[in-house]
Amino acid sequence: MKISEKLKEKGCSVSFEVFPPKKEDGAESVAAAIDEIAAIGPSFMSVTYGAGGGTSRYTFETAERVEKRYGVPVLVHLTCLSSTRETLAAAIDEIRSRGLENVMALRGDRVEGVTAASPDFLHASDLIKELRKNCDGLCVGGACYPEVHPESPDQKTDIRYIKKKVEAGCDFLTTQMFFDNNLLYNFLYKLREAGVEVPVLPGIMPITNARQVERAVKLSGSFMPQRFKSIVDRFGGDDRAMLQAGVAYATDQIIDLFANGITHVHVYSMNKPEVAREIYANLSDILGK
Repeated sequence: MKISEKLKEKGCSVSFEVFPPKKEDGAESVAAAIDEIAAIGPSFMSVTYGAGGGTSRYTFETAERVEKRYGVPVLVHLTCLSSTRETLAAAIDEIRSRGLENVMALRGDRVEGVTAASPDFLHASDLIKELRKNCDGLCVGGACYPEVHPESPDQKTDIRYIKKKVEAGCDFLTTQMFFDNNLLYNFLYKLREAGVEVPVLPGIMPITNARQVERAVKLSGSFMPQRFKSIVDRFGGDDRAMLQAGVAYATDQIIDLFANGITHVHVYSMNKPEVAREIYANLSDILGK
């Protein structure tokens, strides 16, 4: 089922993101964790692609297994910065051959000292155009940053690039993590003001250990509210307490989003079934589960 159709369904819903194994020897344990999350019955799941498409084989295998075994729609990630026209064509062929119909079109992370594989695919909008040209039946998602992409000079420029993705054929957007909902509400207002009308799914990252904080800031430049900093300062030294506090904070964010008219939230669950289960349990009556 296409994600664009899922987003039209009434009621509140939650989806989860997972990542495939990087190596063969880790495949079994990763698959077990992903299966546990799929068994919860999320609205859909997204499966990452890895830097330079390094996990592409496992990405497509994982997506196909989840859809066939659990009936959960899957959104497969696809990056273009390290791709040539030939490698992209091969990836698109595999997506179609496996019966997958949802793709998250991403530029991919820049690697210092490494140039793009093709001048035709420097931006996510280039990939979206390629998908629309060669596989128009796909549902295509794109990414956005409520706090401005780290490489953009300002939010106005950033939104201009987001609009290019939508004009290229992007069906919906998913945000990078954020920890202050007011930042999202302000961002959504600016998007609509700029004429971006596609659905925008808030992306929530449950911080379950103190080490994740530094990574979150480095990855997306996320603003950490004092309330959140106090939680990390108080519970960061106790893994079980931080897990509970991090899930509670993420749950509070999600409930606030639902209360303010958001109907779908995407959770970066990091292959942690216990996190997915706790969030679902906290929202069970809200989700009608």
